[in-house]
Amino acid sequence: MAKAVVGEETRLKSAEDRLSQSAVPSEVGLIIGKFTSALGRAFLLDLIPTPPNDAGQPASSITEPDKKKRPKSVSDSSSLFIDKEWVAEHARHVSRMLVGGIKVLGLYVWLADAAFKNSTIMLCQTVKGVADAAPVSEVDWDERLLLHISYSPRRWNCRNCSLSSHIASSSLRPCDFKMGKVLASLQTFKCLHNLNLRLPILRDSKLQTMSDLLRCAISIHAKELTGAKALVDGKLVNESESYSSDGVHEVELLLPFLNNNSIEACSQGDLVGILSFSGLICSFAYLNSKEPISQAITDIKGDIIMSLQSRLDIICDEVDVDSGDNPAVGSQGSDEMSAEKPVPQLVLHLLRKGCSLPFPRRVFAPWLAGVFVCDYLEPSETVEVLKDHCIELLSIKPPTETSTILEPEKDALSFKTKSFWDVAVPSYSEIHQKEDKLDGGGKSSTNKIVKPDRINVVAAGLILLLSVLVGFVLFVLKG
Repeated sequence: MAKAVVGEETRLKSAEDRLSQSAVPSEVGLIIGKFTSALGRAFLLDLIPTPPNDAGQPASSITEPDKKKRPKSVSDSSSLFIDKEWVAEHARHVSRMLVGGIKVLGLYVWLADAAFKNSTIMLCQTVKGVADAAPVSEVDWDERLLLHISYSPRRWNCRNCSLSSHIASSSLRPCDFKMGKVLASLQTFKCLHNLNLRLPILRDSKLQTMSDLLRCAISIHAKELTGAKALVDGKLVNESESYSSDGVHEVELLLPFLNNNSIEACSQGDLVGILSFSGLICSFAYLNSKEPISQAITDIKGDIIMSLQSRLDIICDEVDVDSGDNPAVGSQGSDEMSAEKPVPQLVLHLLRKGCSLPFPRRVFAPWLAGVFVCDYLEPSETVEVLKDHCIELLSIKPPTETSTILEPEKDALSFKTKSFWDVAVPSYSEIHQKEDKLDGGGKSSTNKIVKPDRINVVAAGLILLLSVLVGFVLFVLKG
């Protein structure tokens, strides 16, 4: 539960001025910030309005009751309608553009006080949809924030909204809210993390497709990162204490030595290939002055895994779109037909050739007071895609100078499933078929290749004969 909420005064006041000048009757959008479970506090960085849907309709609107049935106090009976699915979809895309520790914390609404009281169920359902689309997995937090900006009368109220399965008016509980300077106290942490995983492909594995195995690889690496120690600026630090110094702090993760689970897995089934998953990941995290250094390290680890999952989700989303446009894509069949399928949908144990899958690279753009947002670009895409997403999803002006956009993964190895190797051991009959081809391919019988197994048989016979002769001689001499 967020016992106290502190919002960045400059950003929240700017949002209030924009709303009051627009004179719109309602608006919904996302709360972006940090939540620290150890402190029980949330720090709000900005409010991002949900854009109009594909049909050009706003995400929210005011509905009036039937005047014939309720002719009195019509304005007091108005309520809010929200396109819940559209708001959740917006939250899903925005969450991919946020870096370590910065999350979608809930929903804000610009609405008259009377309409707010008549719309609590709708608002709670929307908050729950946002939480499902943009989960906060690093902390145990079963609530989200609902920030109400009332223009009649003008005031701000913040509430905790429970994510329990039963949505009711009682799901909202008030919390302390104030404005202050949040951005000025943030410290920046940067990590360049090398990923190198090799996983076996088993014939009878439950992981049937490439995307299944990649999600398994990400899950395995998440467990490895859990026990990783961290160096900050090249030194081991006390993670329970706060860390205050200027500049960008470099973080290096030291992975523990683990048991080779791949060898154990190979002994449990037939090995038909190897998946290699490697590359460089750039991660940023931001720490409030009141948070311990352990929070920054946790945010870095969570950001690395979130980045991998986001890239894989983007690839799978594109495959689903292509499959919907072209029914032939994704058809089942022989190896030739499976080769036409998108790489994430390939059935692993049917593969006969190596394949690769480049992951989108991560790029960063400046956002607020040294805080970055990110995006993921395909090999053929340019930073113009990032600029478009900044306008469409974040409602911010994109950077005018390309030099301010960071591309730390551009010159490094991109994420790839490097190959599938046929490592199955050939059978006895296959070996002799190859020997017969060698025997028949020579120019004459004198050029035939002598087989190693035949040499071994002759040597064993000679050794046995020599042993018998030696034993007979010793027996005769002894007699």
